[in-house]
Amino acid sequence: MWDMMILLLALSSSSFSEDKLNMCMDAKHHKKVPGPEGQLYLQCAPWRDNACCTANTSTEAHEDNSYLYNFNWNHCGAMSDECKKHFIQDTCFYECSPHLGPWIQEVDQSWRKERIFNVPLCKEDCHEWWEDCKNEFTCKSNWHTGWDWSSGMYSSTQISM
Repeated sequence: MWDMMILLLALSSSSFSEDKLNMCMDAKHHKKVPGPEGQLYLQCAPWRDNACCTANTSTEAHEDNSYLYNFNWNHCGAMSDECKKHFIQDTCFYECSPHLGPWIQEVDQSWRKERIFNVPLCKEDCHEWWEDCKNEFTCKSNWHTGWDWSSGMYSSTQISM
């Protein structure tokens, strides 16, 4: 559903160009070009006919402690399955969708050359995500910065709320 909504938004955008669709970003786990990937796992399966992710990446997206980002969804206590499904879906979307071109930006990071930014989110998806996660807890105000990676995995001992 997310891919279809993104595709519709891209088609309606005045900055749309067809060369921005059916492409993979230059990032850590992405394939060079999209293509069939018939064995995508659970929530990543909608992209199996044309994916930027591999079957291994789709499996790892569902793991609590995944090698994809050396990150654990349960970094501050157990996350409910209802809430976790949204983060897994977001990861599948990021890793697998070949239709993110209109929102790809170049970055100068050691682990990726591109990222997505300002991708629209449907109001219904946003409300469902909030409802499913409103009682959850995190010990970080920003999951992108401030982690201690000296051990090779993050440490959430630095509480920053």
